[in-house]
Amino acid sequence: MDIKVPRGTQDILPSETGKWQVVEELIRETCSLYQYKEIRTPIFEHTELFTRSVGDTTDIVQKEMYTFQDRGDRSLTLRPEGTASAVRAFVEHKMFGYPDQPVKLYYMGPMFRYERQQAGRYRQFVQFGIEAIGSADPAIDAEVISLAMAVYQKAGLKKLKLVINSLGDTESRITHKKALVDHFEPHIENFCSDCQNRLQKNPLRILDCKVDRNNSLMATAPSLADYLNEESAAYFEKVKEYLSILNIPFEVDPNLVRGLDYYNHTAFEIMSAAEGFGAITTLAGGGRYNGLVEELGGPDSPGIGFAMSIERLLLAVEAENNKWADLSNLDVYLIGMGETAKKKTVELTNVFRQNNITAEMDYLDRKIKTQMKSADRLKAKFVLVIGEDEIEKESAMLKNLSNGEQQLVPWNELVEKLKNSI
Repeated sequence: MDIKVPRGTQDILPSETGKWQVVEELIRETCSLYQYKEIRTPIFEHTELFTRSVGDTTDIVQKEMYTFQDRGDRSLTLRPEGTASAVRAFVEHKMFGYPDQPVKLYYMGPMFRYERQQAGRYRQFVQFGIEAIGSADPAIDAEVISLAMAVYQKAGLKKLKLVINSLGDTESRITHKKALVDHFEPHIENFCSDCQNRLQKNPLRILDCKVDRNNSLMATAPSLADYLNEESAAYFEKVKEYLSILNIPFEVDPNLVRGLDYYNHTAFEIMSAAEGFGAITTLAGGGRYNGLVEELGGPDSPGIGFAMSIERLLLAVEAENNKWADLSNLDVYLIGMGETAKKKTVELTNVFRQNNITAEMDYLDRKIKTQMKSADRLKAKFVLVIGEDEIEKESAMLKNLSNGEQQLVPWNELVEKLKNSI
């Protein structure tokens, strides 16, 4: 039986994991600078969490979730996104009672959506996201966007575009919703079944439809910007002002609609403008979700966050032809010629590792020329050779592979010599 990786998933091989580790460390360092702390939530949750928070009219809930019944006949779902789980944990563990607000969280881990596989998009993908819960200050909106931009810039991306919009508060959205229904209802039979189902429940989602995006009614649909009340408009102006203070360029797109029901006020997407990146340019998206904490049983705690795909980030780095730094960390490759020498290389390999010197040796009893090629492929900084002569002198021949210099070093001086040289 020929068993292969499931469709929409991938194996990340050792030759690639170094890039992932660099990005993951970069993310953790950036979150530390901004004082966001890591939260780790279960990979599966009760299905109701996502139907209530993400929205039962969204593509995620209707078409993309991996849902199953467990042995207790409970409906569980592999998490399709991270915000719902983070907010559920915020409520369950009463983090709204913490003395320091807002509570600033980040997460990084696998998410699951049943969708068509495309470049950088998988059914199991790794998502990094942050949540700032407990503040309605537009300055925190700017900070959240700033952190996302910082991650991409530290990864070497320069061709970025930030697009923002305001979805308004509840009052603004109710007024706009009525205008949308009046606009689409007379011709709704010309739209897909999803749009027809969304007309009364959430007509804003019609504007995000991929099937009917070219329908002429889309271009003439009432703009939410025209229905923002004074408070919502003032909030959005503040967000734009803070972004300007942070020297973050942006474009306002009144048609930007995030695909999750819990968004309100600020919404944003970061896109790659790199040539050849692909038809789908979005790298990250997020926004404000005032009301979600209350929806999940908590007190009034406004929040904002974003999520980005690590796969998409790596793809964008490649699209800009950026080179990753040398990820090799092998300090010394040991070669022992003969049984006695091999025993000494086993001993020294262990000694080096105990002294935080990365070391590797041959375990296939290959010829010295083949072992030297292996050391070169592994990008070792030094090669250490022990033969009969070295055994007699209780020394080893240490060769610097960067300049070809070599010298005989007593065994008891090797650790200090390597540490000083490295």
